[in-house]
Amino acid sequence: MARFVGPSFSGFQRSWLRPDVVAGLAVWAVLVPEALAYATIAGVPPVVGLYAAVPALALYALAGSSRQLVVAPMSATAALSAGIVASVAGSDGDPVALTTALALATGIVAILAGLLRLGFLAAFISEPVLKGFIIGLALTIIVGQVPDLIGVEGGSGSFFEKTWALLGQLGDIDGLTITVGLASLAALVLVRRTMPFLPGSLVVVLLAIGATILFGLSDQGLAVVGHIDAGLPQVGVPDVTAAQFAELLGGAVGLMLIGFAEGLGAAKTYAARWGYDVDPNRELVGLGLSNLGSGFVSGMVVNGSLSKTAVNAGAGARSQISALTAAALTVVTLLFLTGIFEQLPLATLSAVVVAAVVELVDIRSLRRLWRVRTSRLARVYQVTARADFMAAGAALLGVLVFDTLPGLVIGIAVSLVLLLARTSRPRVAVLAPVGDEMDRPWVDSGRNPDYPTVPGVLVARVEGPLIFANAEYVRSRVRQLAASTPELRLVVLDGRSTPSIDVTAAAMLVQLRADLRRDGGDLALAEGIGQVRDVLARIEAEGEPELFSSLDDAVRNGRHDDEDGFTKNG
Repeated sequence: MARFVGPSFSGFQRSWLRPDVVAGLAVWAVLVPEALAYATIAGVPPVVGLYAAVPALALYALAGSSRQLVVAPMSATAALSAGIVASVAGSDGDPVALTTALALATGIVAILAGLLRLGFLAAFISEPVLKGFIIGLALTIIVGQVPDLIGVEGGSGSFFEKTWALLGQLGDIDGLTITVGLASLAALVLVRRTMPFLPGSLVVVLLAIGATILFGLSDQGLAVVGHIDAGLPQVGVPDVTAAQFAELLGGAVGLMLIGFAEGLGAAKTYAARWGYDVDPNRELVGLGLSNLGSGFVSGMVVNGSLSKTAVNAGAGARSQISALTAAALTVVTLLFLTGIFEQLPLATLSAVVVAAVVELVDIRSLRRLWRVRTSRLARVYQVTARADFMAAGAALLGVLVFDTLPGLVIGIAVSLVLLLARTSRPRVAVLAPVGDEMDRPWVDSGRNPDYPTVPGVLVARVEGPLIFANAEYVRSRVRQLAASTPELRLVVLDGRSTPSIDVTAAAMLVQLRADLRRDGGDLALAEGIGQVRDVLARIEAEGEPELFSSLDDAVRNGRHDDEDGFTKNG
């Protein structure tokens, strides 16, 4: 476990201390009311959210790899937690105990995944999928906050269902609530633009609480957070049966997947911005320890929070000192300050969340993917850019239409299908020589039309491994290109971009050579990578193509009239 400890504090500089403490104050100002609200979503008393936040913040700071990520209760996992607990509880189960047990189960699953080094599974969640997922999640969070911002009841379901419900309730907007909400949002923007050195979220929250108390706004109908139980939680294991805990494990896997995806997405976003790397295995362990800690102190499921991480980074956090500051302040809140936050307007809370996540609706990145998709380069390289844009769009629409977990699964599934499609149809590029000297370079004629090809010779490059999934396609594509080459006498395949080959593809090369010989040509290979040479040497079939050390050598000597097989000139 030691190798997982402390990466978020590596390279810490004393100059970071002040902005980290200020960021911790900002996170604390957002975290306290949000944790209260998300506990209600999970179907447990509001204070459970605060119980969960303290160990989550502290333990992730010790085990995680992100310097800005905030781990705490979140709306998506809170809603999923409520559904899982309801299915297990039945008519006589204790929702609070089961919610706590679910946090323990999620922690165990995540730690096991991290210790088994399963963080590599994150490689199957591509950057476009993560981008689409984050944008969809940010939009979902925003539309979920709008009801409290304008004073309507709102709706449930998907993003579009919530949006439709909001449109139907525009006539019911509460004047006082929308005034406070929009004023809070405007104040946040104003402070951020004119006084960026101040923690805007904290300033606006304190001003809103002060105004509510001074003018008695809660007595005039303004919705506020309300009563919060004071005191620290008891430490222990929840009272659930072994059978109930086993039932929770399946849901814990889904919760772990959502928490890992959202946390990893947020961590990567800000790591890229600040110029450092995150470790997926450490993220799993950090997530697991945070949930274990939450479960042992009567808390709920936690995960990396997109909105609070945005607040943290926006306030200037450079290390997890900010999270430890927020954890300490949350303890102080539980002991002494619950009464203050009881007067926080829900409209102000919604404004803080919206202002934090709106910058993550990165439409510019989708436009960038689309521009590549529609560019000449994309047309040359066929499905490559199209796959990235489609994967991002699938994840985005999946989250908006089907909710968080299905959206992530859809994005990953589309990404994998497109990967398989790309693998099964690799690009076969026609090459042309540059100049007349020996050992000259060869370039893609599609990208360099000014360089002529060699008369009677087709030099081609398969851009990818040769395997059973694409063998027949490559054979068909090479024959198609050969048929369009006037007076063909030789086809040479450049092996530098083919890192591997299997037996099926090796047999295909033998068949391809036979096909070309029937049409008066021949097939040769050049500059093959060692693994490819090894496989070709072992199949020992008749009619194997010759292998040369360079493309020029193959072009000069590749055509033979004898029917001897494989000659290893390279």
